[in-house]
Amino acid sequence: MILLSADNLTKIYDRQPVVDRVSFKFESGKCIALIGPNGAGKTTTLRTLSGLIKPTSGTITFAGKKQNADNRESIGYLPQHPVFFKWMSGKEFLVYVGRLAHLSKQKSVKRAEKLLERVGLSESANKRIGKYSGGMKQRLGIAQAMIHQPKLLMLDEPVSSLDPIGRREVLTLMEELKNDITILFSTHILSDADEVSDELLLLHEGRIMESGSMTDLRERYQTAKIELSFEGDLIVYREKLNALKHVTNSWIDRGYLHVTVSDMTAARHDILAAASAEEWALTSFSINRTSLEDMFMKAVKS
Repeated sequence: MILLSADNLTKIYDRQPVVDRVSFKFESGKCIALIGPNGAGKTTTLRTLSGLIKPTSGTITFAGKKQNADNRESIGYLPQHPVFFKWMSGKEFLVYVGRLAHLSKQKSVKRAEKLLERVGLSESANKRIGKYSGGMKQRLGIAQAMIHQPKLLMLDEPVSSLDPIGRREVLTLMEELKNDITILFSTHILSDADEVSDELLLLHEGRIMESGSMTDLRERYQTAKIELSFEGDLIVYREKLNALKHVTNSWIDRGYLHVTVSDMTAARHDILAAASAEEWALTSFSINRTSLEDMFMKAVKS
């Protein structure tokens, strides 16, 4: 079932399109990463999809409802820099947010307790938010976005400002939550998108450059590449590798020799056979899959 679709979505500020004719759709039960560099239009896209700002043009359809309808009751949203009442406890804050979402006091308390346990904060439920770590605050922010049981959870750069411990806490939580709720999150940290997402939307200068599942995108942009290290002069070994039939390109970077090949199986056989026959001082040999950074750069340049 298609949960959300955008068609030619555009948002213009000061005559400049920040979001430029963006079109995509995704199904429920997925974790989708909206990735791109700072200034690509990720936050504006999320704020427009969530109903916090109106598009200049284009349409948004949510769960088969009327185009550009108010879907805020079905969406949970966490901004990049959430604000909390530091004097409140985590539980008090969630109950307060539940009441703002028109839940009864009894239901707000039950939802707060359940969500605090879900995000791993039950032991800190009565602790003042001002005493929470960055990771704890972000997990509390995710809990508040889920207080009204939305169909879609939107997270704007959920780990960009966290230390390594907090980042790991939130990524682990997202990995667990995606089994229960559809997640759309923005990030400029490509490794995070690679780790937790099922599908990608590659955004650059307000436009969607590519979209699809991780598997499909990797197959589309896959480059057969081998990374090698040697004892001795890398330039000499580069010349030897370039002479092999299936090697198409080579370069030296940070003490490693990288080669792209036209046939991975044949090239691997030829390289290892030559290394054995000529007794090369080969110290490492690895086959690298195309990284998300590689895919993004190829999509932007294409």
